[in-house]
Amino acid sequence: MAPRFSRPRLTTADDPQYRAFVRQIMIGKDNQRPMRPPRARELFGAEAEAALRDWLSQQMPLSDRRIVEYFEHRGRAAVKKYRELDAVAIPDTKSIQIFEIKASQKAGSIRRASQQLRDTRSILGMLYFRVYTTILLVDTGIPDAQEVAELMASEDAPTYPPQTLNEVLEQPPHEQLADSLAARPTNPEVVSLLRFSVEDIVALVGEENLHLNWDEEDEQDDAEPPAEEQPGFAYSTGESTPDDDDDNPLAAALRKAMGGK
Repeated sequence: MAPRFSRPRLTTADDPQYRAFVRQIMIGKDNQRPMRPPRARELFGAEAEAALRDWLSQQMPLSDRRIVEYFEHRGRAAVKKYRELDAVAIPDTKSIQIFEIKASQKAGSIRRASQQLRDTRSILGMLYFRVYTTILLVDTGIPDAQEVAELMASEDAPTYPPQTLNEVLEQPPHEQLADSLAARPTNPEVVSLLRFSVEDIVALVGEENLHLNWDEEDEQDDAEPPAEEQPGFAYSTGESTPDDDDDNPLAAALRKAMGGK
C-alpha cells in the first residue's frame, strides 16, 4: 500500500513558503463572508493554550519549529498541507514530543485530538525514530456518569447521552491518563492525556486574564442557528477540515502564524 503521507518538513512560522501559503489563504478568506466573532469559550481556549504552552516551557525546552509541511496522497494525487502544532520539544536527534492542547466540555473531542496526534506521529515518524504524543486537556465541563444520568432523566433530555471521560478512555485505540509529565507512558505508540481544570488555568495566569463568562453563551446556543463550520487543524489550498466547536476559528490561527497581521 502506498504511504498516505510523504516528504515531511518541520519548520517555523517564519518560513517563507509557509508565510506565502498563509497569505494566499487569508486572501481567499477576505473574499468570503465575514466569520462570526469568537465566543468567550473560544477565546478561553486560546488563552488556555498560551498558558499551558508557557507552563510546558518551564518543564522542558520547547522548539519554535512547530509547523509541519507534508504531502497527503489520495490515489495518484498529492496535496501539500501544513499543520500547526501546539507545542514541540526535541530532546535529541532521534526523538520528538508533540503536544495537543484542547479546552473542551465534550469528551469526544479527546478522540479527535488523539487522531490528529496519531496522524502527526505518522508524518513525523519519517523524521524521528520515536514520536511521543500528549494531549493537555482543559476540562471545561465534561459530565461525569451521575450528571449524564440526571441529564437523561430531565424533560429536555437529548436523544443520545453525552460521553463521559471514562467512556472515551475505555474505547480503543486507548489514550492513557497520566498524573504528570513524568508519569506519562514510555511507549511512543500510546497517546498520553493530562487533565487540567479551569481552576488550574486560573491559578497559572489569573482570572482577570481569562474569558470565563460562558453562561450567557450557553443559554443562547439553542436559540441561535449553527455557526458556520470553520477549517481546523490541518489545512491546504484544496480543502477545509471541520473540527469540533471548542476549537478556535482558523482565521485567528492563521493571523497568529502571520505574526498578528
